[in-house]
Amino acid sequence: MTKGRLEAFSDGVIAILITIMVLELRVPHGDDLHALRDLGPVFLAYVLSFVFLGIYWNNHHHMLHASERINGAILWINHALLFFLSLIPFATAWMGHNAGSPIPTAAYGFVLLAAAQAYMFLAGALLRENGPDSRFARALGSPLKANLSRLLYASGIGLSFLRPWIAQVLYFIVACMWFVPERRIEVVLSSEQRH
Repeated sequence: MTKGRLEAFSDGVIAILITIMVLELRVPHGDDLHALRDLGPVFLAYVLSFVFLGIYWNNHHHMLHASERINGAILWINHALLFFLSLIPFATAWMGHNAGSPIPTAAYGFVLLAAAQAYMFLAGALLRENGPDSRFARALGSPLKANLSRLLYASGIGLSFLRPWIAQVLYFIVACMWFVPERRIEVVLSSEQRH
């Protein structure tokens, strides 16, 4: 399988996940602004999850673009990533409909942590396949932000049982950290194209 086919499959799955999430936004009963108020937590959870899926889509695209080779292990690890991403619509709906509840908030954090870990495994597998001197290795850079993200997710899971809103703020902080796409990959690829 080519990396283009892997990327196209992953793009399709992420597009379906976004579609599933938006279907959870039900038309409110009533025709005034008061009717929209009850939709607030569900809508905010949707926005946060939409941003997370967009972040994964952007970074996944850049990561595969910098890679030159894939193998069977990479395919399976990519499926693991997609599996955890596929749980985001469920976790989003559960947390959105139960704003302030500890278990749905912790479950949401667990799904985000599992997806982040799968993404790191995918990056590691791509690094092993492409080699330490590859353009992928040059573009990958430091795992500091990824490690901090996983620490914030784990903290959020624990804090969900004390103060769910603090956990949700931590999840939001992670989204803010990753909102601007990583420029390293673009810089490495564009510098190679100039030479």
